[in-house]
Amino acid sequence: MTTIQAMQQLLQELTPARAATEIAVIAGCIAVAYGLTWQLRGRRRDPGSLWFGRHLFDGVLMPLFALLAAVIARWALRNVLPAALLQLAVPVFASLLLIRLSVQVLRRTFPHSLVVRRVERSFSWLVWIGLVLWLTGALPLLMEELESIRWRIGGADLTLAALLQGATSALAVLLLVLWLSSAIEAQLLRGAGGAQLSARKIAANATRALLLLVGILLALSAAGIPLSALSVMGGAIGVGIGLGLQKLAANYVSGFVILAEQSLRIGDLVKVDSFEGHITDIKTRYTVIRALNGRESIVPNELLITQRIENSSLADKQMLLSTVVQVAYGSDLKTLLPALEAAVHAVPRVMRDPGVGVRLTGFAADGLELTVFFWIEDPENGQANVRSDVNLAILATIDALGVEIPFPQRVVRNVALPGAAPAGGPPAEDS
Repeated sequence: MTTIQAMQQLLQELTPARAATEIAVIAGCIAVAYGLTWQLRGRRRDPGSLWFGRHLFDGVLMPLFALLAAVIARWALRNVLPAALLQLAVPVFASLLLIRLSVQVLRRTFPHSLVVRRVERSFSWLVWIGLVLWLTGALPLLMEELESIRWRIGGADLTLAALLQGATSALAVLLLVLWLSSAIEAQLLRGAGGAQLSARKIAANATRALLLLVGILLALSAAGIPLSALSVMGGAIGVGIGLGLQKLAANYVSGFVILAEQSLRIGDLVKVDSFEGHITDIKTRYTVIRALNGRESIVPNELLITQRIENSSLADKQMLLSTVVQVAYGSDLKTLLPALEAAVHAVPRVMRDPGVGVRLTGFAADGLELTVFFWIEDPENGQANVRSDVNLAILATIDALGVEIPFPQRVVRNVALPGAAPAGGPPAEDS
């Protein structure tokens, strides 16, 4: 008697009272799993946790505990109840564990990919359909039909069932590799900063690339593809990199060069072309720069190697800023300039050393042009806000001293043309 036939016989012998008892046992398994997961998590709130998920039940631990509890309950009640529903609960919990594990691994590896969301739904449907086919006994029949579909490629007989089994094994291997790489990367980047963060980022990227390479080779081997056949593919890939993928390869190499020489680090304030912002992440192919207004720019790594980049954080974070104001001609500059310096010094974010400088930088058409120079040491907190505070301090000082900020002035002259009537009177008559 097969497992499916035995389960069908148990379901036929199941009475309402026994069904209610087994439902209560399954509910107890779920409650125990939730309680254990809640106790292990404690007060920690990690939305990206693979084990706990966002709401406990969408992580890996809860279906794992529920599966273990169902197996223990089925073993403990084997001489008391027929355990038909418990036997159904075990593959259901196992399928849920498989789905949660694959979904969490994909979300941690590709957190912003829309394609991954669709793959998650498709994979969930495939797992549940496979479970239904197995419970109804249709899966062995389907596999026999798939075994009958065969063809010959390169002197080897291939069946559709073998290809599906190989694809399943390859998917399992890739999920395991992605999980290991994401876990290793999280451990390497935890608590790192500055130069240490760049070095750990190199190790994380290299580890992920190595694990993915090993995972692909193992997946191909699990799918039944001989690795010796990759020699021809390797030559084709080399030609492709030399021709069509040279930019992509250059970006990947540039990413490792940037991280190795630490010319650009995560957190640095840089200016690329006319875009200025902080480096938030350095990927193997591109670098993410976030401006102070919230916009993000994705810059290929090759551009950061071959073009001139302004890095305000490489040697010193201190930054010189300036603002311009005009005062009327005839203003007492000997009194005004020290007063402006003292007022700007009082602005909280302006540095004491180097000090503030106020210079007469031009004779404009409407007044004297004064330029105020000052230094800040926290440009990551914004420049427009501190410049506004400095301008307000300058305006208050000018108003307190009674100094005039000139309006645009123009001189208009009326020139009388020969034979023209003077303004306000008739034309002159000849005598």
